Amino acid sequence: MTTKFWIFDLDNTLHNATPHIFPHINRSMTAYLQQHLALDEQAANELRMHYWQRYGATLHGMMRHHGTDPDHFLWHTHQFPELPQMVVHEPQLRQVLQRLPGRKLVFSNAPQHYAHAVLQLLRIDDLFEDLFAIEHTRYQPKPSIAGFMRLLRKHNLKPARCVMGEDSAENLQAAKRLGMHTVWVNNTARAPAYVDVKIRTVMELPRAMSRLRIAA
Repeated sequence: MTTKFWIFDLDNTLHNATPHIFPHINRSMTAYLQQHLALDEQAANELRMHYWQRYGATLHGMMRHHGTDPDHFLWHTHQFPELPQMVVHEPQLRQVLQRLPGRKLVFSNAPQHYAHAVLQLLRIDDLFEDLFAIEHTRYQPKPSIAGFMRLLRKHNLKPARCVMGEDSAENLQAAKRLGMHTVWVNNTARAPAYVDVKIRTVMELPRAMSRLRIAA
């Protein structure tokens, strides 16, 4: 059991991005589309949502249909002058993560500069071996299998030894398809068949470990 590899999503898994951060990102992306595609606010917002729903990330649609430079897009849409006031998290998060036996990393669809800043604010950045951000997937975000495979190859991981903790059911479905164990962080919906364990918040994870049957 000591060789588990815990793979955590970041936003809405390790902290609550819904109240402040996600609305800020949405506004920033809409403004970016307005400026670079010469759209009004309504059209830019609708296109942003369309690309997100179709591809899982607005960035993917911008790259595919408009030749957008991904680093330029991610830098300008993930600026947070007041980030310390925007991050919402549980005070005991660090202690909970420390109770989980095994190695840990973060796998996020967010850009590295933003994800690293959040982990530092949460004071948990030193608990993770790696931050595998969207740049490391070659801009193929979850639930793309390609991104997962790059992560597994980089760390020489066997999926059967990995536990994926996520708020996105679609991302967990991809993880399960590869053979990972899945933990869904969700406090409302009913868990689909590909979810091994459902918890309301990551704070419940130590108590839920016994339900994860991981081979030796």
